[in-house]
Amino acid sequence: MKNEQYMGVEVSPLSYDEITDQLKTRVQAGEQSTIIAVNPEKIMKAQEDATLRDLINGSTFQIPDGVGVLLASRLKGGQVRSRVTGVDMMDHLLKLSADQGYRVFFYGAKEEVVSKAIENIQAKYPAMQVAGYDNGYVQDQEALIEKIQGSKADVMFIALGSPKQELWIRENKDRLPVKVFQGVGGSFDVFAGHVKRAPAPFRKVGMEWFYRLATDPKRFKRQLALPKFLFKIVTKK
Repeated sequence: MKNEQYMGVEVSPLSYDEITDQLKTRVQAGEQSTIIAVNPEKIMKAQEDATLRDLINGSTFQIPDGVGVLLASRLKGGQVRSRVTGVDMMDHLLKLSADQGYRVFFYGAKEEVVSKAIENIQAKYPAMQVAGYDNGYVQDQEALIEKIQGSKADVMFIALGSPKQELWIRENKDRLPVKVFQGVGGSFDVFAGHVKRAPAPFRKVGMEWFYRLATDPKRFKRQLALPKFLFKIVTKK
């Protein structure tokens, strides 16, 4: 299926399984792939930030993380059938890595967060091979690059926040053996158990944003991007 485009920003209308199937093929072919999460807030920011727009559109897979993207696709008769969240995409990649024998490198977050996340992930997927890790406060980037090169990692998760993590991927991927890169934002905190996700019923109906707002009212300003985005989608000719 072809990508859909909303306000100049690409979105992949693929499911978790379709993405992982394509990734397996691309890894076997020695091709590098990048995954970036797309939501209404990011699309709105991309209207004024050409670098962010280029980072999104230059990725291999632009996953529809926000419910607003799903609604926009339905309003426009698109093919996006469900959200593909960053944290769940990471979980699918972890399972794929365990099944296929891919080596995984983790970079970002605080030391206690990334180390605990890896501990919990290994408990869930004992067969997964950890190629290495480093926290997000490492100063010597050249030493980090050499460490990743020596790790022979196939998959890499970068948790530096967006767009910093995507800029890091673009700047360094050609020097690395890694075949699959995903910027995962705060997902290490979730796997470490430091951040609780919305209960399953909220996630199932696409209301995770409402749960986050209810439990953290400071997010109100950020959540305004959703109605602004949908208004532009509806009124755009």
